[in-house]
Amino acid sequence: MGTAFEKFHQYLRSRGLKLTSERKNILKKVVSIHDHFDAEELLYMLKEDGKQISRASVYRTLNLLVDSNLVEKVDFGEGRAYYEHTLGNYHHDHLICVECGKVIQFEDQVIEKRQKDICKKHKFELDYHTLNIFGRCSECNNGRREEDASTS
Repeated sequence: MGTAFEKFHQYLRSRGLKLTSERKNILKKVVSIHDHFDAEELLYMLKEDGKQISRASVYRTLNLLVDSNLVEKVDFGEGRAYYEHTLGNYHHDHLICVECGKVIQFEDQVIEKRQKDICKKHKFELDYHTLNIFGRCSECNNGRREEDASTS
């Protein structure tokens, strides 16, 4: 946790911003969450903890956390942003079911290497990336196959 505060504090100082108590509380809560969350869920959790933090502060701080690479912002195709902290988490990508919304995390070293090779070829410096693959999970796909079979 100390490393997260130090990194965030350094990032804020480099931009002439302060590590306020609200920002500390938001970062502390974000680091405690071990799943994807959206800004409204975070606000609700903070209020449940008795923290008096405005919605605007949550959104602004999440943007700062994303910019400082402490948090990753992902879009699962719903038009809503989800977040997850990157501290101690391995890099992973997502399979997203368009039927039920299930999110499957995966990592693949071949994909990672290929992306780095592409960046190198184009003399492009990679900061970060996200890969989301949309389709149907096995449960939803089996249901479609059963429906197709019954209508044949």
